[in-house]
Amino acid sequence: AIFWMWIIALLGMATNYAEAVMAQKTRVVDEDGTVHGGPVYYITTAFKGGLGKFLAGFFAVAIILALGFMGCMVQSNSIAETMNTAFGIPTWVTTVVATAICAVVLIGGVKGIGKFCEKITPLMCAIYIVGALGVILLHIQNVPGALGAIFKYAFTPMSAVGGLTGSTLALALRQGAARGTFSSEAGCGSSPITHATAITDHPFKEGMYGSFEVFVDTLVVCTMTSLAILCAGPEVWQSGVKAEALTMSAFSSTYGGIGSYLVAVPLVLFAFSTMVGWEINYESAFFYIFPHGKNSKAMKLAIRVLWLIPGFLALGKTPDVIWTVVDIVSGFWCIPNAIALLALSGVFMAIYSD
Repeated sequence: AIFWMWIIALLGMATNYAEAVMAQKTRVVDEDGTVHGGPVYYITTAFKGGLGKFLAGFFAVAIILALGFMGCMVQSNSIAETMNTAFGIPTWVTTVVATAICAVVLIGGVKGIGKFCEKITPLMCAIYIVGALGVILLHIQNVPGALGAIFKYAFTPMSAVGGLTGSTLALALRQGAARGTFSSEAGCGSSPITHATAITDHPFKEGMYGSFEVFVDTLVVCTMTSLAILCAGPEVWQSGVKAEALTMSAFSSTYGGIGSYLVAVPLVLFAFSTMVGWEINYESAFFYIFPHGKNSKAMKLAIRVLWLIPGFLALGKTPDVIWTVVDIVSGFWCIPNAIALLALSGVFMAIYSD
């Protein structure tokens, strides 16, 4: 799956580039300076009339389901399981606390926590990368074998080992594509909503940022995680543990008790900041469908409260169940986005040439 994740990332760098460029090109600025942009705007630019409205509406509904409900479940589950594994805190306690903090940020309008995440998340990401690099370097003799396994099992079926259920080419490709796409969001259409608000003197420059973020997210961070797990030895990746616990096991095998903390703290901060960021995209899609609601404080409060509910639905669910649902829903928002990008390829190439 790692090999195919790389392939998806390389393609995703180009896709995210195009998304950011078109988001900048088609964005709309209100009289008060508020910027709106993203797939719903370049979809209606690509297709006039009923088809454009249908595809844009389809995308808006899909992103509400994918980020507002299923995506929130993923992050809530990740935070809860991580805190349970690293600190022994019951999952329901973490879920309640995380939801309450999100409510304070989104409903109470407290910006301090958001600013805190903005400053601390890059630091936590750096700590995690250094930690993963340390695992790899301390097991440097296992790197050739790990890389060989990545290429070998990308094309060759692997029998069931530990927590794995057996592998085929189709399964590896599907897993790599699904994780690579969800990790970077390239092709999904969520990141262009943010890129549309950036201040730049040419859409091309914002497109380069879009391409770079996929490179860092998948080709750097995800690859280092994979290599750390594989290099830690078969006693780790054959242990049968999954998700966050697997990465913690790899770190702990190298750093001892502190290893799980090097994974847990960055992951929790990243997942929390992602939840807050995704709510903005969810809200943007919601008010595209119901434009008059953006002027209603009651409507804004209602949809933010609604957004907090799915986090509780993740309680008691295994990561496999949640990821299966997410993979299905996430496929829907990619369809109208990809159709619009293909239709706008001529516009994109003109901007690229300029």
